[in-house]
Amino acid sequence: MKFEHLFTAHIEVGRPIEIGDVGIGYRRIIPIIGGSFEGARMRGKVLSGGADYQLIRKDGVTELSAHYTIETDNGVPIYVINRGYRHGSKEIVDKIFRGEDVPHDSYYFKTSPVFEVSNKNYDFLNRMMFIGEGVRKPTKVEVTFYQIL
Repeated sequence: MKFEHLFTAHIEVGRPIEIGDVGIGYRRIIPIIGGSFEGARMRGKVLSGGADYQLIRKDGVTELSAHYTIETDNGVPIYVINRGYRHGSKEIVDKIFRGEDVPHDSYYFKTSPVFEVSNKNYDFLNRMMFIGEGVRKPTKVEVTFYQIL
């Protein structure tokens, strides 16, 4: 199996909306307020209005489900559904939860994105598989997306 870098997204996030303990874990919603992305085949901006709907399970694993829109530099909107898992030691997870910076290699953060686009120049996004590797920063998330060839 081979992987090819698609793009790296720098996703700016707002303050979490804390729903609280919902029985199966702790629910929080992280607003997506902007950002940018760039790669060899495409680049553009992350639009505001999306969110990451997180469930921090009782076993310490955070289930991520981010829904947002990116727009290429030539004006093509692309809908992104990015699901994944983030986990690490209790100390590291607590720091991330508080919005503190932690070393990127101190936790697991992988995703499985799906893209939806109607423009024929980017229709490969509708029919290929991708993976993502994330890094959580205090005010942003960096996700590097790879196409599985």
